[in-house]
Amino acid sequence: MELYSWIIGNKEWIKIIYALIIISICGFIVYKSDRLFRMSFHKGIRYFRNAFLFFGIGFAIRYILGDLIYSIYPSLVYYSIITVLFEYFLIMAGFFLLYSLLWKQIENHGTDYSSSLFNSKIAIFHFISLAIAFFDYLWQTHYLMFFSQIVLFIIASLVSYLNYARKGARRRFLKFYFIAMLLSLIAWTLNALAALYFNWNQAVLINIYILNMVVFLLFLYGVIKLTKIKSKNSSVTAP
Repeated sequence: MELYSWIIGNKEWIKIIYALIIISICGFIVYKSDRLFRMSFHKGIRYFRNAFLFFGIGFAIRYILGDLIYSIYPSLVYYSIITVLFEYFLIMAGFFLLYSLLWKQIENHGTDYSSSLFNSKIAIFHFISLAIAFFDYLWQTHYLMFFSQIVLFIIASLVSYLNYARKGARRRFLKFYFIAMLLSLIAWTLNALAALYFNWNQAVLINIYILNMVVFLLFLYGVIKLTKIKSKNSSVTAP
């Protein structure tokens, strides 16, 4: 309990440190997954990479451009813009993760978009993410974001489990993917409960932050492991 009290007493600096860790992990995942994509040209990896690019930007906006600058220059308009952008990037990151699992079912065979960040299919998710973020701001709530992400990660958890059950023996990364998706679902559910029933209780939020870090570290571990396997296979097959 003393640790919780110390963390709560220094929560502003702890949040910045937490954000910097998450942003660093996201940056490393983006770098590693981009390398994986260039080795395999697997479209799913490209959308997976985009997810963590958006997660990283979202956390930077919320905790660095938001809390840090707002403490120096308090402006309600500025903070409102930060809140909308944070929700948009976070929701869009979730959509990219789901899309990385379902792109084969969505894109036509042989389709090759020049951009994975914005194309005719991804544009729909951009629009939905902006709409959710806007209406949450309009109604001064986060419930639409929570609901959308809980539904999204339920679907992602089911799809990743089916992929793991079907191909897990051959592709070990699918195990990490499924566990990370399941933990993400738990984290979003706890976030919603913290808002609905615990009135943003600080002790509950600390546990959610820890769980979030575990999820990101799990993704990082999986990407590093897969990169090593791909690099070894490439060196073996190289002439």
